[in-house]
Amino acid sequence: QVQLVESGGGLVQPGGSLRLSCAASGNIFSIIAMRWDRQVPGKQRELVAVITNTGNTNYADSVKGRFTISRDNAKNTVYLQMNSLKPEDTAAYYCNVIGVERRAGAPSSFNYWGQGTQVTVSS
Repeated sequence: QVQLVESGGGLVQPGGSLRLSCAASGNIFSIIAMRWDRQVPGKQRELVAVITNTGNTNYADSVKGRFTISRDNAKNTVYLQMNSLKPEDTAAYYCNVIGVERRAGAPSSFNYWGQGTQVTVSS
């Protein structure tokens, strides 16, 4: 089974920066896409950014120009660099990884979520 470990959340002042990391480990054969979503209590989880195995990226309009998603294929890790943070960016951030793993010696598709990391933007 694939495990995801997130890190990098915390408290930051408006205008500050944070970098989130999500490392995937296990019997991974290939990763197709990696993404970050966020969720505020009482609201639906929303896509923040996604990056494919070919490096294509897509962002929510609310974060374009401020956030950058990237990945290290050798480490099966996805990053989210968040700059010019605003109070409305406060949320729990979750990484999601879609790919193919080896199960009992055979390839099997997977879709896993991380445990979430809290980002709070406040003065």
